[in-house]
Amino acid sequence: MKIDKIVFENFRNLKTGELVADSGINVIYGENAQGKTNLLEAIWMFSGAKSFRGAKDASLIKKQADFAKLSLDFTSNGRQQTAQLTIKNGRSAQLNGIKLKTISELAGNFKAVVFSPTHLSFIKDGPAERRKFLDMAICQLWPKYIPLYQEYMRAVTQRNLVLKDAKFHTQLYDMLDAYEVEIAKKGSQIIAYRKKYIELIKKYAVEIYDGISGGKEKFGIEYITVENGENASFLLKALNENRKNDIFAGSTSIGPHRDDLLILISDMAARQFASQGQQRSAVLALKLAEAAVLKDIGGEQPVALLDDVMSELDIFRQDYILNHIKDWQVFITCCDASSASRLENGARFMMKDGVLTKE
Repeated sequence: MKIDKIVFENFRNLKTGELVADSGINVIYGENAQGKTNLLEAIWMFSGAKSFRGAKDASLIKKQADFAKLSLDFTSNGRQQTAQLTIKNGRSAQLNGIKLKTISELAGNFKAVVFSPTHLSFIKDGPAERRKFLDMAICQLWPKYIPLYQEYMRAVTQRNLVLKDAKFHTQLYDMLDAYEVEIAKKGSQIIAYRKKYIELIKKYAVEIYDGISGGKEKFGIEYITVENGENASFLLKALNENRKNDIFAGSTSIGPHRDDLLILISDMAARQFASQGQQRSAVLALKLAEAAVLKDIGGEQPVALLDDVMSELDIFRQDYILNHIKDWQVFITCCDASSASRLENGARFMMKDGVLTKE
């Protein structure tokens, strides 16, 4: 997977222009609020997903403009392709001149992974962010996971509604039995998917983190769930055993919607004990490992978009990102021109007031 060129018009603060990309490392540098992240966001839109910043479509259009338009020339599986995206009262897309029914149809044609400073919440915040990371990554590999997760959450929601009334009406216990069977069936499959994915990603994340840290620190990752939760009968037993407490609380306390991912740096929990640089390195290792797994399964390396990745990293870690990621197209944004100057091979671009200039 390789981007040849992206053209942008009326997208956020970017002045109408284009970026002709290097097949390796592309560094975009400039001061804050100049448009660097906007450029990565424009590329990410072609993944078929929403803005990685959670922005609404209206905010993607330049002020006083009626529309925004993006065009991407890329090579996938040896074939040159062109995708176009228009944002005006919603989003519409074309692929190789053919209008798509929905924007999500771009997914699978152009593949990318993105690192954003907001992803540091993956480590800093609660389990929900870590579950979200797992679920989004799994959806890219196994689309059947999406309806499975939706059906599971519907069953959990229904059980929670019954739990709130069951303390007053014991005749509702039969309904709880039915929902618990469904939760156990679907939930055990979700846990199995997550454990399988963690095994796939773990070997790459360990290797990448070792490179980023120069072998000075050890990376680890563990999935925290009900014992033998991938077995429906074990999960059902756990639900039954916790029913009384769940009735009192009015919510379901057992299942993959409550599971967690433990990130370890040198055998210590990263959330409590890792430095800012170590936390950033850990998330970066996981995002790059996510891309490596996508390549293994899909046969093609996705483009990597690394936003403000250099902050809080020492010179050694920055050097690894700039000069030791091989056979991979990467787009990196940073504020410090001196960081960009250490790029040995690739392309450098300066962003100022929405104007992109190649060095």
